[in-house]
Amino acid sequence: MTSHGQPGTYVLGVDSGGSGLRVALGAADADAPLATVACGGPVRTGPRGIDPAHLLDQVLPAVRGLLDAHAPGGRITAAAVGAAGMATLGDALRAELPGALADALGVRRIALAADAVTAYAGAVGQRPGAVVAAGTGLIALGTDLTEWRRADGWGHLLGDSGGGAWIGRAGLDAAMRAYDGRRGGSPALLARLEAVFGPPQELPGLLYPRADRPALLASFAPEVAACADRDPVAEGILRGAAAHIAEAAAAVCPEAKADEDACEVALTGGLFRMGEPLLVPLREELGRLLPRARAVPGSGDPLIGALRIAQALDTGALRLPHHPTLLCVPTPGPRA
Repeated sequence: MTSHGQPGTYVLGVDSGGSGLRVALGAADADAPLATVACGGPVRTGPRGIDPAHLLDQVLPAVRGLLDAHAPGGRITAAAVGAAGMATLGDALRAELPGALADALGVRRIALAADAVTAYAGAVGQRPGAVVAAGTGLIALGTDLTEWRRADGWGHLLGDSGGGAWIGRAGLDAAMRAYDGRRGGSPALLARLEAVFGPPQELPGLLYPRADRPALLASFAPEVAACADRDPVAEGILRGAAAHIAEAAAAVCPEAKADEDACEVALTGGLFRMGEPLLVPLREELGRLLPRARAVPGSGDPLIGALRIAQALDTGALRLPHHPTLLCVPTPGPRA
């Protein structure tokens, strides 16, 4: 039995990402959220992974504020929490959040999802397809609605190939090569390095001590894109990024059957705001590796995806496949 259509009932979407946490309140049958709020900074991680207490300290006051302001007397009947790192650092969240949300808000239909899953739900919905979520990092996720397939998302040291940090690092490497007089250098990118960061020889001291090295590397990616129309090295970096992105999409895209439409590949995330310098070679690579696929812009963000999952959970219409770490739908029990 669901609460669909009952007055005074609402669903909750939470997006916990690397830059902060956002909460959305919505009705079970409405496309747009009733209201959203951005909370503080990113949720802490510790020896147990993502810290459930820190997440709750941000989410619960935000939810109560949204209810008081927009739905006095309303109650939450379903919630979906999407978090960066949920798949690998979410054990404590999966153990504690269902009971905590049930106790604090009375909600008993709860989904815990990796941010790639909420990005998928926001971009593709509940149809078969694939999504490439690219910003500082990069991950691809696809499903035929029976199982999930994942590619990359392994961080800037082990992967995230083609993402913002990857492009920025490649651009800085080309700039430093020009500074040294080594082959493969780019004077254009060296000039941009000097304009953005100062003397090249001081860059290691600026970069290496930083805890946010991936974000700092990614901040140089737009400089690479800005040089691509006049600098063959910058153009080659973006073409290499496009090849990596297309390879990740091809690894997860479900094969369309003869009587089905081609696979839809949604491109979502800040990286694709670079525009044509990246999208032109990306369309070429996708056409080569996935000739039957259709590349489309994402229709929503991870917060909207979390809200859509909560809505589907509330109405008993969740079609996305459950998974122990990517999309977990636990049954909350009483807390001790």
